[in-house]
Amino acid sequence: MNSLDFSIVQQAWPYLWSGLLFSLTLTAAAFVIGMVLGTCFALAQHFEVPVISQIVRGYIALIRSIPLILVLFWFFFLVPIVLGHLSGNGRPIPIGATYTAFITFGLFEAAYYSEIIRVGLRAVNKGQFEACQALSLSAFDTYRCVILPQVIRVASPIILSQTIILFQDTSLVYVLSLTDLLGAASKLAQLNGRLVEMYLAVAVVYLVISSAASQCVASLRKRYAVPGTFRN
Repeated sequence: MNSLDFSIVQQAWPYLWSGLLFSLTLTAAAFVIGMVLGTCFALAQHFEVPVISQIVRGYIALIRSIPLILVLFWFFFLVPIVLGHLSGNGRPIPIGATYTAFITFGLFEAAYYSEIIRVGLRAVNKGQFEACQALSLSAFDTYRCVILPQVIRVASPIILSQTIILFQDTSLVYVLSLTDLLGAASKLAQLNGRLVEMYLAVAVVYLVISSAASQCVASLRKRYAVPGTFRN
């Protein structure tokens, strides 16, 4: 332990900070994309939209059955080939690691957020719908102004729990050679040989952020009395 030198972490902090910002940006973007698409997917299933609801169920079942890292590789290597064939020239059209990360994470998380919203919709008291009908609200206004705000509020502890997992999963973009927090630490560790110090620093950062968010989850869960989580 006496041979450890954590001053190297302080010197490298600007680079680590840039990696952390990328991780947080990816988390925020994937959260927004996932929530928007997930809500649409949940509503498609809730209304039993012909064909679309079956496609959505199949998509969710597929995404929830395979690892995220495999989806990253699929998108990074397979989609350029498909785009190349669709364009007619037969040559792969590169998407780039950054676009791959943002799109893949958004589409992947949409499946999980969709299930959270869908279960929340099923838990809404029927009296809420009857009250909206009594007020002559349209279906759009009913869900936009009354139903979905209640679902998101009550499901917020579970949504936040899923977002914590999302933040932790952003470390997987290291396989695409992107400089997230873990990627920045790994690159620095290879340069200065201080693997233990760098990885310990990264672990502490993940611990602090995830622990703080977990406290928020506990507070929200106690406030709304929402047990459990939908993540496998």
